[in-house]
Parts: sequence; C-alpha cells; structure tokens
Amino acid sequence: MATDSLRTGTTVDLEIGPVAHGGHCVARYEGRVVFVRHTLPGERVRARLTDAGPDAKFWRADAVEVLDASPDRVPSAWPAAGPGGVGGGELAHVALPAQRRWKEAVLAEQLQRLARLDLAPAVTAAPGDDERGGLAWRTRIDLHVDAEGRAGMRGYRSHDVLPLADMPLATEHVAALGLFDRRWPAGSRIEAVAPADGSSPIVLLDGAPFDLHSNRPDPRPNARAAVREHVEVRGTGYVYRVAAAGFWQVHREAPALLASRVLDAVGDVTGATVLDLYAGAGLFSSPLADAVGPDGRLVAVEGDERAVRDARRNAHDRPQVELHAGDVVDVLTGRRGGAPAVAEADVVVLDPPRTGAGKRVVDAVAALRPRRVVYVACDPAALARDIALLGERGWSDVTVTGHDLFPMTHHLEAVAVLDR
Repeated sequence: MATDSLRTGTTVDLEIGPVAHGGHCVARYEGRVVFVRHTLPGERVRARLTDAGPDAKFWRADAVEVLDASPDRVPSAWPAAGPGGVGGGELAHVALPAQRRWKEAVLAEQLQRLARLDLAPAVTAAPGDDERGGLAWRTRIDLHVDAEGRAGMRGYRSHDVLPLADMPLATEHVAALGLFDRRWPAGSRIEAVAPADGSSPIVLLDGAPFDLHSNRPDPRPNARAAVREHVEVRGTGYVYRVAAAGFWQVHREAPALLASRVLDAVGDVTGATVLDLYAGAGLFSSPLADAVGPDGRLVAVEGDERAVRDARRNAHDRPQVELHAGDVVDVLTGRRGGAPAVAEADVVVLDPPRTGAGKRVVDAVAALRPRRVVYVACDPAALARDIALLGERGWSDVTVTGHDLFPMTHHLEAVAVLDR
C-alpha cells in the first residue's frame, strides 16, 4: 500500500528499530519514519497509525498486535495505559531492567547529539521500586472527570477522559482514598496528595479542598490546603510544608534520594556561597543551608510566590538562607531595577522545569563564575542543551548520573556535575 494512500487508523506491519526520546521506538514504512509506542526494539508488530498524513514529516502509531516479541516484553503492569488508553504508562509492557536500559540509551543519545559528550550514564532504581514491581510510587496524582462523573485520565494526545478503576502507579496511601469508587461533578479536576509516610492526605477538587467524608468541598476559609513532608537526608530529618497544589517530587523516595545526591555533588561548602535556583518549597535549600553552616550563605530563587512562602516557613530557623521570589534571570542580574541578589557564587544548584534553564539563565549563572554547577534535570534533551551552553562558557568537566524516578514511563531524572 503506497504511503500517500494511508491515513490515520490504518494498520501496517512494522519492523521496530531503536528507542527514541519520548517513549516510542523508531520504525520505517516505505521510507517514512514512524514513531511507535507500546513496542520494543527488534520486535515485529502490527501497528495502527494514530497520526498520519501525506505531508507529515513523520507518522505516529500504536502497536496493537505483537508478531515477534522481544525477550524484554512482559504482560502490561497497567493495561489501561496500553494502545488507545490513557497516557502516563507507556513502558508498562517492558521488564524493569529493560526500562532502565531504555532510559540509559535515551540519556546517552541526547548527551551525544546535543552536547557532543560520549557518556554512558547508568540509570539506577530508587529504593524499594524493584520490590514493588515498579508500581505504587506516586504520592501525587491528577485526575479528570468524564461526563458521567467517573474519575479517570485523558487519553494519550487527546482531551477525552477515559474512566479508570484504579491507578497502579499511585502509593497505597493514595489508593486508600477511594477516588475511583465515587461519582464527581462532571468536567472537574481532582488532585490527590498523600505524603510518603501516609500522614494527612489532601484531595483538591478544581483547586479547592474537598472533604471525602461529607462528599463536598470544604467551605472554610482556613481549610487545610498543604501537607507536611518528612525527608531524611544523611541521617538528619527535615520537615517541609508544601502546598497541595504546589510542586513536589512525586516519587515517594525522590526527595531524600535527590537531596542526598545534591549534597554529595556540591562537596564541602562550609562557609561558601551557594545558590539554589528554581528552589520550589526548599527541598534542597535547608540541607544546603546546613552544609554551608552559619558562616556561609544560601541564596534561593523561586518564581512561584506560593512556593516561596512555603520555603520561608521551611527555612525560618536558618538565618544563612536568603529567599528571593521572581524570575531567575531578573533576580540574578537585577534586571527589574533592583540590585543583583549576589555578585559571585562558589556553587550553583539548579533544578529547572522540563523545558530547561536556557541561554539567559546559563549566561547569568556563568557571570557568577562558580567553580561547580550541579544541575538536576527531569528531561534529558533539555539537560544536554544546557550542558552544551555551559560547556561553551568553560564548564566542560561533566559527570552525569541517572535515576529511574518514573517507572513504567519514559521519564527519568538526571544529576549533572560540571566543573570549570
């Protein structure tokens, strides 16, 4: 069948090639590149085209029948996230060790292609994930409600809400809330937050606290809208107040793992000036403040006012912490009319959003001439682009470690340490 006669919905047989960033593998059909989900390298599959057209640069497809299976294929741990299902579980058909090899290949490919670095970082499991089969790790989930009041998630690349009976990636504390066992207002959005220790979970309905016992929104102006997260870092316990609608690492082990990794990466910073950019509620700020000690300086920058309020509460007993609310470039350069927050720094830690830091932030960081930059990333392509920018400015001694903090999905977390 000629490619110009194929359309979305057509089924074709494909030989599957290597993995690609985004949770799919690469195949070709009569010369046309096809990105195929729900498959593995080396397989032969029957795939349904989900996005095809004669003028498209590439096509997308879902593998709907496996003709020759990879030895790394296992029964799906989350069938509802399979072909035609919800997004968020695109590797549920892949054995856990192979999921990590998949992510290692993607991370290495992005570093080579975008940063010209021939590195092969390992992607390691978080504590307990193998024992739980890569499930029950999400302490926070977002759901949407269909027209019949059933909670579910949107289909992959779709606005349609698909009702669910459960969410296998959620922790047992989230599962115990029974979100799928009741009816909700049609078209609403549900956010559920259950701290890793199971204490005092919160459900938000369209952003407002919801009382599961009375089955209605909590109208009180002082209704609780934040949780307390307990994190142990190098034997020290930290307690964080975090807005339920705010950002926090979703994997139950991620806060402790990443905070420990950052402390290891910064090295001895006693008495030093350390920057914590995109600081959020201060996950890294408090341990870093303890690391610099009373004679050091920890400058935290965060653009979300709500997160800054949380960070201020979380670090209230550490006078060496300075918190700045605003755009990172504006705060570092004083571009909005104020003085720059800091003239120089010994170490810069940054944990930017999925889009990365970008040239303006990298330039502002480079102007501070830190000896070391510690970069926490949730997107390997953005990390590689920013590593390339930092390399051009002198930070070319690079090590990268990968962490599988999103089992059953294509996402991963990575920590890069860059020295001049």
